[in-house]
Amino acid sequence: MKREDVILFSGGAVGAESYFGACAEKYGIDEVNFSFEGHEIERSRGLRILTHEELKQGDVSLNYVSNLMHRQYPDTPLFRKILQTIWYQINSSQEVFVIGKILDDKTVKGGTGWGAEFTKICNKALYVFDQEQNRWFKWDGLNWINTTNVKITSAHICGTGTRILKDNGKKAIEELFANSFAD
Repeated sequence: MKREDVILFSGGAVGAESYFGACAEKYGIDEVNFSFEGHEIERSRGLRILTHEELKQGDVSLNYVSNLMHRQYPDTPLFRKILQTIWYQINSSQEVFVIGKILDDKTVKGGTGWGAEFTKICNKALYVFDQEQNRWFKWDGLNWINTTNVKITSAHICGTGTRILKDNGKKAIEELFANSFAD
């Protein structure tokens, strides 16, 4: 994959998203960060503020998400808009990379979990770096499979994850870009 053909879709939030963005910029990869008016983000490169009408396109039932994820999410306008921006990140991507924690029920912890679950529903390539297990996993349609030497192989990727990015998560993102775009 040539770096000039790749676009990173993300949200620009503190933590994994901003780190994915910084690595994309370092490697000369275009970046689109979906957000909404009044949302606090860390990266503004490629910022795409979604309108009210655009956000509605990504609307999803919180009941559905809560049942699918086996946990309760807050029914607030802010959280709803975050889920709606995740819809844009995943829909724009062919391959999704998440930094987080895989739970026993095969979902990913936190709001990031919806992005991973939506990726599964869309049947797109999904990789999660589990910071506690210190390794990458690939979703095979039924289970998480331990994998190594993870590389970007699609032109449109999503990089997202936890706001609490640990050193091993940073290293995983750095190695992903280095393995994919070594000169």
